[in-house]
Amino acid sequence: MKYILTAFCLIFLGMQLGVSQDDKSNRKSPPVVVSAEIEGAMITIDYSSPSAKGRTLWGGLVPYDEVWRTGANEATKFTTDRHITVEGKSLAPGTYSLFTIPGQESWTIIFNSVADQWGAYKYEAEKDVLRVDVTPVETKEHVEEMIFAIEDGGFSLCWGEIKVPVSVGILVD
Repeated sequence: MKYILTAFCLIFLGMQLGVSQDDKSNRKSPPVVVSAEIEGAMITIDYSSPSAKGRTLWGGLVPYDEVWRTGANEATKFTTDRHITVEGKSLAPGTYSLFTIPGQESWTIIFNSVADQWGAYKYEAEKDVLRVDVTPVETKEHVEEMIFAIEDGGFSLCWGEIKVPVSVGILVD
């Protein structure tokens, strides 16, 4: 009986640990989902939001000129329910992983066909569906926790003293 009780307790403890590990809200970089309509297209960005914590972000924690998962934990997911344009280029409806290549003067925004990825560890450029270049803008205010904002005409990533705007429109046939 003692062994059965011990086994039961170990199984219960294991189940509890599994549940707490699956609870993404307990992570240091919590999950965030933002959704909004742009010209009739529903856009959703699902990401984990890291904090700056006094670290040098650009060219430090996030190296320049290397593929970045654009957040923490799993790769950021970008979903659109309609055919859209991103920086004037066509993107079909679907869910994509959203990667970036930060640069000092220009950023590359990447939509990759493999939506479910952990970080950028298994990122494959040949699975890219769309790449566009955008220009980051320095801001006067510090943003401690990385955020995505969906606004009329596009979305932007803000973190530290940088805002990275990306234009989005409806594809007109």
